[in-house]
Amino acid sequence: MLSVLPAPLRGVLAGLTLALNTLFWCWPLFALSLLKLALPIPSIQRALRFGMHWIAESWMAVNSFWMDQVRHTEWDVQGLEKVDLEHSYLVTSNHQSWADILMLQYQLNRRMPILKFFLKQELIWVPVIGLCWWALEFPFMKRFSKEYLTKYPEKRGEDLATTRKACARYRTNPVSVFNFLEGTRFTEDKHTEQASPYRYLLKPRAGGIAFVIDAMGEQLTSLIDVTIHYPGGNPSFWDLLCGRIGQVVMRIGSQPIPAEFLHRSYDQDEAYRLSFQEWVNELWSEKDAELEKLHRQYPPRDGASG
Repeated sequence: MLSVLPAPLRGVLAGLTLALNTLFWCWPLFALSLLKLALPIPSIQRALRFGMHWIAESWMAVNSFWMDQVRHTEWDVQGLEKVDLEHSYLVTSNHQSWADILMLQYQLNRRMPILKFFLKQELIWVPVIGLCWWALEFPFMKRFSKEYLTKYPEKRGEDLATTRKACARYRTNPVSVFNFLEGTRFTEDKHTEQASPYRYLLKPRAGGIAFVIDAMGEQLTSLIDVTIHYPGGNPSFWDLLCGRIGQVVMRIGSQPIPAEFLHRSYDQDEAYRLSFQEWVNELWSEKDAELEKLHRQYPPRDGASG
């Protein structure tokens, strides 16, 4: 195991492994993606998607392997029995670290359909991995400020159109559509700047998941709500590579999506929008209480390193 090596050396070797793992799997992924573009036949495209998802899941499995090599992390996970590979889900989580995504993939890979994240449009230009996200049909979103939409009202609704287009592709295969409701990683500075009413969370943004519910409706089996807590403190991605994350606590909850939210227009129906935001705020209040409980149950350890 790499855990016997000094932490900086572990970090370098883990980073190289991650890079090589990505380069190894990206080529067959791109090949299948080109075939999918060239053969617009639904049955063939469905089979190719399964193949592309298998490649992505294999990439995640190798990442889980090197994560185990750099450090034997102590996991406390509850709720995995609430998901399976046969159904489609809307998934959300609190967001504290760049490590969150690999932690989620570590526990959920091959236990539920592949997580497809909402991404900022600019991320498509990230070398190699941006094209992988595109090939896997991750939804790329372009956010407009209120001031921009006031000046260019014709741009209003583009996010919903993008979401509809992305979700239309998911109807033939089970999928887990993932959205970090906070939109960004938690920091004390952001928390103060927002004047967030929550102790451990930033304010949630309801629009993204409302658009998914509007686009996918009854296809979604339930909302899967993941709460992540790091007793050693919120780690950096470098901490993950160096094997400095000693313990991760994860709670996975499931709840039905209220029937009254189906087939409703978030950007056009003000009464629905307010009702939906109230539902999301209540969800976030419960998550904040869960994090308060986890902070008491798992008091801070001596840093994240080890």
